[in-house]
Amino acid sequence: MGEQQDAVDHFIDRWAHVRPDVDVTPMAVIGRLSRLASLVQRQLDSVFGAYGLQSWEFDVLATLRRAGAGVSLTPGQLDRTMMISSGTTTHRLKRLEDRGWVLRERDSEDGRSIRVQLTEEGLKVCDRVQEAHMDNERAILAGLTSEQQVQLAALLRSFALSLGDRSPDAK
Repeated sequence: MGEQQDAVDHFIDRWAHVRPDVDVTPMAVIGRLSRLASLVQRQLDSVFGAYGLQSWEFDVLATLRRAGAGVSLTPGQLDRTMMISSGTTTHRLKRLEDRGWVLRERDSEDGRSIRVQLTEEGLKVCDRVQEAHMDNERAILAGLTSEQQVQLAALLRSFALSLGDRSPDAK
């Protein structure tokens, strides 16, 4: 009977039928990455939603949590870490501040700058959701062996680096 086909196999077959003159080989990777991003995001969102969060809210909370206990970041540092615009960051921080999860204060050394940090409630929310998030990610990857997960992570890292992705701390 052969190996089971996924949606991308179907699309590739259809293109081969209607446009045999076009090499659609890249679709095997890019199409799958795109579809997987959507499928994974749907599963991530379901867990965040169970905690009354949107994924962007968790992203901000987690970014602040990774900075360390009591550490504050500037909105610019958040922008670079989350790859979003300053306007988007401002809007997001306002929403999280309204929920009581972050605190924005003027920088004591530079009154023109703002520093952002988690509140105690924001820290509790982040830690609670982080555990469920990791369980969810393990469940998402359960269809792959440990060895396959390591191989996939290495391939994806190489691909990301080839496209210019770097650590936010990289110079």
